[in-house]
Order: sequence, then C-alpha cells, then structure tokens
Amino acid sequence: MPDRGHSQPGTGAPVTADTVADPLAAYRLGAQPYYAPTGNEVALFEHAWRHRLPLLLKGPTGCGKTRFIEHMAWRLGQPLVTVACNEDLTAADLVGRYLLDAQGTVWQDGPLTQVVRHGGICYLDEVVEAHPDTTVVIHPLADARRVLPLDRKGELVHAHPDFQLVVSYNPGHQGRGKELKPSTRQRFVAFGFGYPAPETEAAIVAHESGVDLSVARQLVALAARTRTLQAQGLEEGASTRSLVHAGLLVAGGADLRDAVGMAVVSALSDDLEIEQALHALAEACLG
Repeated sequence: MPDRGHSQPGTGAPVTADTVADPLAAYRLGAQPYYAPTGNEVALFEHAWRHRLPLLLKGPTGCGKTRFIEHMAWRLGQPLVTVACNEDLTAADLVGRYLLDAQGTVWQDGPLTQVVRHGGICYLDEVVEAHPDTTVVIHPLADARRVLPLDRKGELVHAHPDFQLVVSYNPGHQGRGKELKPSTRQRFVAFGFGYPAPETEAAIVAHESGVDLSVARQLVALAARTRTLQAQGLEEGASTRSLVHAGLLVAGGADLRDAVGMAVVSALSDDLEIEQALHALAEACLG
C-alpha cells in the first residue's frame, strides 16, 4: 500500500516470534518521551482511556499535541500508530486495500485496521487535512458501536478492547474549509492545548535542544511576541517546535540571530514585510 503519512515501525527489526505474537510490537515506544505537563491533561487522558473514549485534541501547530500522545502511549504501555493526515489520504489508505501478488490478490490491512484488530492507540494527526471520506470511516468507531466496516472485503471488524482513537486538529484552520462537522465532533471528548507557560516552555526548549536556560528564555520571549502578531497578518506565531529547532542550531554552534532567522523568521512567512517586521522583533528581543 502506498505510504501516505502512515508512520513506520520505529525499530526496523525483522519479523520474529515476538512480532508475530504482538503484531504491533514495532509501534511500542522503547523509551519514555520527555513531556512537561501544563495542567491536568495527563489525568484527563487517563479518564478517557479508562472508558476507551475517542479523544479530540485541538491546538496550534507545534504546541506539543503529538509529544503528549507519545508520552501517554508510553505511560499506558500501548502501541501507538500515528497517521499524518494530508489531502491525499483516503479512506482506503486508512482501512486497507487488495494488492496483486504472484497468487492473485491479497488483502492488506491499513494502519487504522491494524490497531482496531490488535489494540492500541491510533492517532490521526491533523485529521481535517485528510480527504473527507476518512471521517465517514471513523464514525462507527467513534460511537458506541466501535466497529470498522471493511466494505471492499465484506468484513465488519469489532474493535479490540484496548483500541482507542485519538485525533487532532488546528482550530486556526477554521474558516478555510478545514473544520470538523458537528456530526464528527460530537462523537469525541475533547480538550484544548495552548502553548506552555513561559518558564515551562523555556525548560522544554532547553531540555530538547541542549541550550542554556537563559537562551531558551530569550527564544520563548520572542515567540510570545510573534504570537501577538496573528491579528496583523501573520498566520501563526512561532511554535515550541520552532524554538527547539533554533535551540538545536545554537547548541551546534550557530549564532543565535542566524538560528532565529532560519528556524523562526524565515519559517513563519514568505511575505517580505512580515519577515522584516519579524527580524526587527528578533533584534529587540535578543538585544
């Protein structure tokens, strides 16, 4: 099946007796992902997991939604299959399709079907970016039925007791034809993510990139200023992820201003006037 955003197993290990016994073994995280809680999101997720409720995470780009899911999958001891959604992702990419081989045709489960069969967390990242037919597919999984119809195969797959569906999206994309219908939204429990508090965000940047905390604080102060420009033509402010990228460049020996220019200013906009404004803002924040 063509790979249209389906995350690959992390180990690349050959098939063994263990992987046959646990078909999703390669999707189990081997080490605890670093995550700094910003509120009660860990407890909320655990409540949702206890009842296997489908969960919707909403928040701006790069604020930590994916890392949070990785942390929770590790914490709960569950495999995590992530699908990075895009406009080319169709229902068939999620559920599976027939493929030709030497003996004729053979059915191959898609990533969603694999997790539904064997249990674990399936994370559809930025679900509103996918083809509209994908939301129709997840509807019967996200209500009391917990089933996945494989129409092309004539099979109805009942979800494994440990299956949970998690999706995310960016509310900032609303108004551009990128939003969830009420019939989809109301199947989920949801909570919102924002950027962490400044000191927490600085600690994250320092930990993830290896820069001094003082540099991380400068980067966070700059990001906070960029986030106030969204009403003035900037589509999105600097994300925590962007700050980590800048920190990695600095930790590797790059000049701080050059790192900010690459990871923040040039990455945020192609508009010349906005870039100039961001450069001026960076000069003011970095001193």
